[in-house]
Amino acid sequence: MTGAPAAVVGVLALQGDVREHSRMVAAAGGVAAEVRLPADLEGIDALIIPGGESTAIARLARLYGLIDPLRRRIESGLPTLGTCAGMIFLASGVTGESQPVLEVLDMVVERNAFGRQNESFECSLAVDGWEEGIHAVFIRAPLVESTGPEVEVLAEHEGRPVLVRKGNVLAAAFHPELTDDLRLHRMLIGMTGKDREG
Repeated sequence: MTGAPAAVVGVLALQGDVREHSRMVAAAGGVAAEVRLPADLEGIDALIIPGGESTAIARLARLYGLIDPLRRRIESGLPTLGTCAGMIFLASGVTGESQPVLEVLDMVVERNAFGRQNESFECSLAVDGWEEGIHAVFIRAPLVESTGPEVEVLAEHEGRPVLVRKGNVLAAAFHPELTDDLRLHRMLIGMTGKDREG
């Protein structure tokens, strides 16, 4: 696909690991674009909702009028990756809370569930369909309590889903942007049809 335009990957730039994800997007062959306002969603081919503080990201997204535009774009097929706090942001339910944010991924999560026992830890995960596992960095990670029937579990840790996919939406409880493994970012870019390596 020489000469084909690179995928433009919007990174929700309200709080969290924005620079780290932008670096990974560039290394994976895409072009990163920061998303802070609804108008920034125009012209992007994919979206990353980064790790950070999920309540802060949600509060700022509401303040800047991003919730409905984000939901519409994702529901219309925009390839999306949410990591850690981004997983919470995408979920249809959050334990103990009456108001989930985007509700575009049919699963219930508990925020900071791993963090009560381990503030952070690292491990190797087997990923469905991958020959080699992924080195996963968990920092106050959410725990997936349940998933809907259409949600595909791609990786588990101690019997709990930590990497899931439903159609155009990927979510990881860990931080791929804190490693040098580009495969999840390449997977996201591949979902746009503008994978320059494809």
